[in-house]
Formats: sequence, C-alpha cells, structure tokens
Amino acid sequence: MVYMLLGTGFEETEAIAPLDLMRRAGISVQTVGLNGKIVYGGHGIGVEADITLDEIDLDQLEMIVLPGGLGGVASIRASEKAMDTIRWAFQNDKYTAAICAGPTVLADLGITDGKRAVCYPGCEENMGSAITEIAPCLQDGKVITGASAGCATAFGLALIRALKGEDMAKTIAKQIVIRTQEV
Repeated sequence: MVYMLLGTGFEETEAIAPLDLMRRAGISVQTVGLNGKIVYGGHGIGVEADITLDEIDLDQLEMIVLPGGLGGVASIRASEKAMDTIRWAFQNDKYTAAICAGPTVLADLGITDGKRAVCYPGCEENMGSAITEIAPCLQDGKVITGASAGCATAFGLALIRALKGEDMAKTIAKQIVIRTQEV
C-alpha cells in the first residue's frame, strides 16, 4: 500500500497527478488526512482523504509519499505521528518519496543524508547533507524526490517505475500522451 500524506496547505498538483498515475497503474494508494478527512490544499481545493493518519496500517506500507506546498510540509512537520511514520518507513526499508518542499522533511529526518536528491529551487539550504541536483526527479535507493508541481507527472512515473517497473511506467506515459513544449 502507498500512503500519501495530505496536510493543510499541500500542493494539489503534486498530490493529485501522482495519485492518478499510480491508480492508473493499478497501485493501491490511500490518501491520508493529517487532521481529518477533508483537507484543503494551498490553493483552496478541498480533498476528501481516504483515511486518517490513525488508520495507517504499517504492516501494509510499501511507500510513503509527501506532496509539497509550504503549508502541507509545515502540517507534516507539526505532526509527531506523521514524522514517526515517515521515519518508520525509511528504517524498515520502504520507499520514501517527496516532491517540492517535501524532501526537506526527509532531510530533517536524515533520510536524504549522502543521497542524490532534488527539491524546489531555493530549498537546497534545507536539505542537510543531501547531494542536491537539478532534475525533474531522482531516485537514490528507496528514496525518490521530485522538484516541483511542474515535475509532478515525472515524479508520478518515477513512483510507478519503483513499484511496478519500467514497462508499466512507459505504458502509463504512453496512455497519458506526454508532450513537452517550451513555455
């Protein structure tokens, strides 16, 4: 089971795009409301979470995902139970994934120490001893990081690749017809 933590102020694109892609790939994903079932993102979009933080089943956890958004990241940091769950996932060799400002939470817990990682531009000084790079997303072992809302699709495909393999990631990428264009 993949658990995606949603705290008040999360970045909607960084949650919904990867969630949708993983579900298209047949991955079991549950959104987790940190302070109840209805969670409002940073742009005022309300999402009904599948479960609350108290309902996470650690025996089923394969991956934990942290969308960014400064409010969402602050909500995660403010929850001792959320921080303990992220720490538990890493210590038990589960995938830990975060995008935008989310990787700074992984850095707080020492998860990115010595690992290649990306984060939202300007958050690098909060990445501890991670080896920060410029890329849409990176995987170093069981740690997956993404840069920003604009990289949410690449991040979602990286999560699929980690759990279901390259072929499934390519299938989903083809299904959604990815095209890039300079802005």
